[in-house]
Amino acid sequence: MIAIVDYGVGNLFSLVSSFKAIGVNAIATSDKEVIEKAEKIILPGVGAFGDASEKLFSSGLAQVVIDQAKKGKPLLGICLGMQLLFDKSLEHGEYKGLSLISGEIRPIKEVIPANYKIPHIGWNALNFKGEKNEIFKYLNEGDFVYFVHSYYGANCDCVTATADYGAPLTASVAKNNVYGCQFHPEKSGDVGLKILKAFCEI
Repeated sequence: MIAIVDYGVGNLFSLVSSFKAIGVNAIATSDKEVIEKAEKIILPGVGAFGDASEKLFSSGLAQVVIDQAKKGKPLLGICLGMQLLFDKSLEHGEYKGLSLISGEIRPIKEVIPANYKIPHIGWNALNFKGEKNEIFKYLNEGDFVYFVHSYYGANCDCVTATADYGAPLTASVAKNNVYGCQFHPEKSGDVGLKILKAFCEI
């Protein structure tokens, strides 16, 4: 069973539906015991980092996620959920993350050309870094996924793929059993379902 962490921020219905489409049982839950008993964990998220971080930590779910990840349970952060895996974010202030991935979240406006629109919205190709990560085992270089973001993972040595938006932006990260996708697999059609399938097979 896959536990999708419900802390009040995230596109839970689409994720549950995507797992159902690949024949995997996934439930959205805020129950700590259910998360602890799950085989794998999904950390979703949409919106502002500061608000999401506050909800995650104040609910006590942040520590549950950290503890389970440190025990070796596979964890996948999606969009804002990926950003929360980092040490901190500089989105409208400075806010702490889960420190499961080294680095920080910074505005994409710092690195993209001035004439590029923010947020980065739409389909973009994945460019793998080094050996293709296991969650991409069913994908090909250049496969397209769907992005919606104004901030990106910076100063990170765990990047597994980038997307070009006037500059190479972090598209995914991985460190041992912890994975993150800046894009939305649940909104990325067959390519996204292949990613979720590969994660379930870890």
